[in-house]
Amino acid sequence: MLGASLNLPSYLDRLNREVGRLNQADIQRWADLVYQAWENGRFVFIVGNGGSGTTASHMAEDLGKSTLRPADLQDETKRRLKVLSLTDNTGWLLAVGNDCGYDQVFVQQLMNYGSKGDLVIAISGSGNSPNILSAVDWANRHGLVTFGLTGYGGGKLKALQQHGLHVELDDMGMVESIHLCVFHWVLNDVFARINREGRYTAPNRP
Repeated sequence: MLGASLNLPSYLDRLNREVGRLNQADIQRWADLVYQAWENGRFVFIVGNGGSGTTASHMAEDLGKSTLRPADLQDETKRRLKVLSLTDNTGWLLAVGNDCGYDQVFVQQLMNYGSKGDLVIAISGSGNSPNILSAVDWANRHGLVTFGLTGYGGGKLKALQQHGLHVELDDMGMVESIHLCVFHWVLNDVFARINREGRYTAPNRP
């Protein structure tokens, strides 16, 4: 744990340096994939365990609500981003975990909900969570798009995913923080594109 050995200024300096090392093209690709899902009416499914599971919930809530202007939330004509965190369906998780095994808790949901062209965002700091790997493997084989968020060495997920963002750092807390920090730029970028704001305002939009 970096915070156990580094004082606060050193920890924040390290965090800043690690963010600066990220592959910005991968972050942009993440935003592109989410926007394309909205544009094409596809679902976005998000999965993760532990802290990454709550990150999945956070991302799903933000993408569902905060891709619209507050004034548009009551507008029934507005196209919405179809997004679900598969970590939040307690009944599914408990039933599948009990009857089939914990490695099946996400893939069994995808078998019910997922379709070709949907996007799966898979979060695993180690990259080796069996339930994440099962979900990504199924998604790859059934025409879904997969994007992994990893840390450490990337594990098996880094090799299995179609796209992804890797935080090359052996500290789970900082890896998880960076995943969520960068996500908020992705969220804002998708919001700007959907609502034609900021750098996407005509005539500046691409």
